[in-house]
Amino acid sequence: MSTAPAERSGGAVPPAARVGRLDATRCSVTALTRGDSPEATAGPAQRWLLVEQPGPWGRDALAQSRFDPGVAAGLASRARAEGVRVLLVRRPGDRLADSGRRWAYADGRPGHEGLWWSVRGEDADLLDAPWDGSVGERAHGPAYLVCTHGQHDACCALRGRPLARALPAPGPADVWECSHLGGCRFAGNVLVLPHGFAYGQVPGDGTDLVAAHSRGQVALPWLRGRAGLPMPAQAAQGAAREDLGLLGVDDLPLRSSHRLPGSDAEETAGVERFEVVLAGPDGDVVVRVESRPSDEAAQLTCRALHPAHSRVWTALSVSPAG
Repeated sequence: MSTAPAERSGGAVPPAARVGRLDATRCSVTALTRGDSPEATAGPAQRWLLVEQPGPWGRDALAQSRFDPGVAAGLASRARAEGVRVLLVRRPGDRLADSGRRWAYADGRPGHEGLWWSVRGEDADLLDAPWDGSVGERAHGPAYLVCTHGQHDACCALRGRPLARALPAPGPADVWECSHLGGCRFAGNVLVLPHGFAYGQVPGDGTDLVAAHSRGQVALPWLRGRAGLPMPAQAAQGAAREDLGLLGVDDLPLRSSHRLPGSDAEETAGVERFEVVLAGPDGDVVVRVESRPSDEAAQLTCRALHPAHSRVWTALSVSPAG
């Protein structure tokens, strides 16, 4: 008798669930209606472990998939200890296909950028494999990860799956569906590795995003920020890129960031200001940004139980240092 893939791997695969329709109540629809800005909302990770795992993913993708459950907890523990974000990936539109058992280590730290693909014999191999770029085949172009994690938020599946199928990347190995990236209300969300640029509300088939990165540039209209940078630095980079027209992926690296003093009333109101120094081609650039709670509390995800205020970032000034 043949054995089902879930039984072979021992994975706790949740039953398939319909994610519903993209109606007016969905978080990504209401965010667009409100005009929520995705600016400065990229996540904190700078290093990633990509694990190819077709089939369904539960809300906790690693633990609730066909990945070996006896390995999942140890892998998650190692990733936390080493500051690495684990993302499950699968081919677009081919969720039930047999896995090539590929995995990759991606490093997005400035000056260390790289993405290396390997193949595992079994899931337990990942517990001891080096996560430093010393094994695997280095990718020569960007990889596009589109969040399609419908069990985490329906908008990610409803907007992400069509985008992943249509994204016109140079090769089939360059586009992947991935598990939860964060910022579900900005679906479709795309993470471009190895630099770690996060995008939200990507329209159409993503042609302009891919075209920008093929030129070594960011796609500014949909840029959430560069993952791993503090939020003030993400906001400052976005403002300086727009003001100075510097779109190269390596432009305007962070030199320093510090919070500016504010009044007691501003502290009570949750208003914060920062001075961020970026390295420009003709000298340092000083950007002052302000963050404050949104005026309106809203459901920030489809699963949210209570409305909450998001942070709104505003650029106050962009000027040469000195």
